[in-house]
Amino acid sequence: MKKFFILSACLSSLLVAKTVDFKTVLNEALSNNLELKAKKLNIDKAKADYKKANGYNYGKLSLSEDITKSNDALYVFGMKLESREATFRDFGFSDFLAAMPGLMGGTTSGNTVLADQPKDLNYPGSRTNFKTKLVYEVPIFTGFKLTYAKEMAALQVKANKFKYAHDKNKLAIEVLKAYNGAVAAKYFIKALKTAKKTTLSLVKMISEFNKQGMATQIDLLQAKKRNNEINAMLIKAKNKYQLALSYLQFLTDDNTISSVGDFKIIIAPDKPLNELIKTALKGRNDLKWMSANVKTMQKKVKMDESAYYPTIGVHLEYGFNDNRPTVSMKKDYYVAAVGAKWNIFDASRGASVQKSKIEAMQTNYYYDYMKKGIALDVKQKYLDLKSKKAIVSEKLTNKELAQEIFKKYTYMYKQGMINITILLMKEAEARKARAELIKARYDEALAAAELQKAIGDFVKEHK
Repeated sequence: MKKFFILSACLSSLLVAKTVDFKTVLNEALSNNLELKAKKLNIDKAKADYKKANGYNYGKLSLSEDITKSNDALYVFGMKLESREATFRDFGFSDFLAAMPGLMGGTTSGNTVLADQPKDLNYPGSRTNFKTKLVYEVPIFTGFKLTYAKEMAALQVKANKFKYAHDKNKLAIEVLKAYNGAVAAKYFIKALKTAKKTTLSLVKMISEFNKQGMATQIDLLQAKKRNNEINAMLIKAKNKYQLALSYLQFLTDDNTISSVGDFKIIIAPDKPLNELIKTALKGRNDLKWMSANVKTMQKKVKMDESAYYPTIGVHLEYGFNDNRPTVSMKKDYYVAAVGAKWNIFDASRGASVQKSKIEAMQTNYYYDYMKKGIALDVKQKYLDLKSKKAIVSEKLTNKELAQEIFKKYTYMYKQGMINITILLMKEAEARKARAELIKARYDEALAAAELQKAIGDFVKEHK
């Protein structure tokens, strides 16, 4: 039964584990990376702002229901008047009519009657009023403020799309680093396994020599020590490989990744530097993002200048008033109003416009600065790639030479011409040369990717 469970566990791990190439992990990262998903929502936020700015042009329609209960004389009289129920009694005419016999008989003067405080008017009973109304308000002219607000919102939608494309490129380069880093770690393991075979063969050879009196016990101990050092390096390299895979799993949100393929080699465009710079200034998404921001700030200046113009709006209202909910046409009312406002003098608006102009100029300076920075970035990445390519060529030659030298020194040791210390030193040099070649290839691939990212859309080229 125990063997069955062990076998099941092994089969399960084989089913979920997988070896991936760069294209696979890049597509997974672009689809699954949570940080990138969060950044993409900035586009949706910008679209929502555009809809909001565009929506102001259509005005606002609202339905409301206000229920009021009061015994305040003014409110009660107003409620009755609004519901078209006001009577002469509500004006206090009952008190006036009660005084009429006195007036007619001559015992009460008119001035006395006029000084009376009508009870029905001043002390009405409490009343509940239901006010149902439908209101439509729409701006007719805002000094072009809404026009510029909508144009700014549209520009920010474009800006956020360019920003998202730039963020995808940054993630793609990070994925390439992680992927090629894992590949490099895998090759380091392979190189150390080769080194271990070498040290084991040395231990075996020196052990035989020691039995025959051709090598000392110290030689054997030194060889065993070197073999143990390789073991420690191998453990460390395997741990680095697992860490590299873990980071790759994190970027792609795919925990089934268990191994990687070969190096992803990026072929950079074979063009003169000045042409690469021109391509970058046309194709860089972060520069397009900044350009959209420059245009947005220019629109912001015009929007603030709209404060110098008058504003005109329309208010349309239709409703009902009664002491109970109703839609009776006898209780309805309407209001139609057109309002215009023009601020003849406002000392603060000039400062607001001036601030917007300064911010627009500031953004434009950043845009020009970015263009110069991009040109420098392309130049640096271009020169870096040239040097990395040259280094790979040298490291390849150096690795072959170091390997050949180690073979010859092994022969010399067998002939008793050198001691074990020199032989182990040459083994270390050969191992170091292999490691340096792996590192150089990693650096070259990364430098080529960085150059392609510097001149344009890396994701578009390799997705």
